[in-house]
Amino acid sequence: MATLHTQTSDGKLNGSGGAGAARPASDIGRLLEALVKLQGSDLHLKVGQPPIIRVKGALQPLKSPRIDDEEMNRLCLPMLDERQRKILEADGGCDFASTTIVDGVKWRFRVNLLYQQGSLGMVARRVNNTIPDFKGLFLPPSIEQLCQLDQGMVLLAGVTGSGKSTTIGSMLNYINQNYRKHILTLEDPIEFVFTEDKCLINQREVGTDVKNFEIGMKHAVREDPDIILVGELRDVETFKTAIHAAETGHLVFGTIHAANAASTITRILDLFPQEEHAAIRSAIAFNMKGIVAQKLLKSIKPGVSRVPICEVMFFDVLVRKYVLEEQEHLLADHIKKSFRDGMQDFTMSLKSLIDQGLIDRHDALEIAPNREALTMALKGIGVT
Repeated sequence: MATLHTQTSDGKLNGSGGAGAARPASDIGRLLEALVKLQGSDLHLKVGQPPIIRVKGALQPLKSPRIDDEEMNRLCLPMLDERQRKILEADGGCDFASTTIVDGVKWRFRVNLLYQQGSLGMVARRVNNTIPDFKGLFLPPSIEQLCQLDQGMVLLAGVTGSGKSTTIGSMLNYINQNYRKHILTLEDPIEFVFTEDKCLINQREVGTDVKNFEIGMKHAVREDPDIILVGELRDVETFKTAIHAAETGHLVFGTIHAANAASTITRILDLFPQEEHAAIRSAIAFNMKGIVAQKLLKSIKPGVSRVPICEVMFFDVLVRKYVLEEQEHLLADHIKKSFRDGMQDFTMSLKSLIDQGLIDRHDALEIAPNREALTMALKGIGVT
């Protein structure tokens, strides 16, 4: 059972362990169990602080003793194998997946260990056991179109914690349920573990199943995949191998840290020297099929924690033209005018979520990229 699972008047989370209850040495499992039972998204461990859990987007400390260096090492280091310990010592950080059993159900977590100011710390993100469908995630129906492609690249853009991995998981599971294809994922670490339905699915974890991403991608094109998940596009080599896979007839899914569709183009170009930009623009224009930019906002609907606000851009003739001609500033207006083709901007997404009773109007106006446009849309002006 979880040590801590209620909330006290001071805003701290507490439970059967009681105020100031001591934790058994090396029992990281109890804290991960508490994360599950509190329906939190992330567990934060930092020396000098009690354990902290993010619930519905807000950080809340557990009513529990502050962690010292000795206990942090006892809690975290047993989670690592020898290879991961070497990575932690060499790089100052390490990513891996972990599992724990809660009430007979196995839960997975994406874990990052890090050093800060000379002390070890940890962040563990809970990965949902089930992969919700588009309706369950309140995603726009037009995203289904991106799952019906045979070739090209589809990117999910957003900051860390914006739900990109969950959306991609839902998209891949849609393909799994509807098509007989081979899905190959290359992940660091594996998050969602798919159950094969109509698809053949191979999931490779970097560092465990394959030495590194470059070798994994070299193998991938020889393993007869129809769809490849490449994870995060964070450097030149990752993008080059991913776009090459798209050029050679595969459907490639990936994620990128960018605020919206237009800035995704800029983010990719920033990876390369100026003299290569013309070639990269051409590769993007003719191989990218869609970009979904995403943010999360707290929901007001009972039983729904947070919902994604989505900008959806398909690479039609005009989008390709604007990318080739360095006119990204025209993309936002084109997305707004193309809603009948399934595109939408953040304003349209916010209005839809308000109309469905999923988010608060005030919260939506606070996060809106264009507050005036949303106000007009809510009055029925500018969105039809």
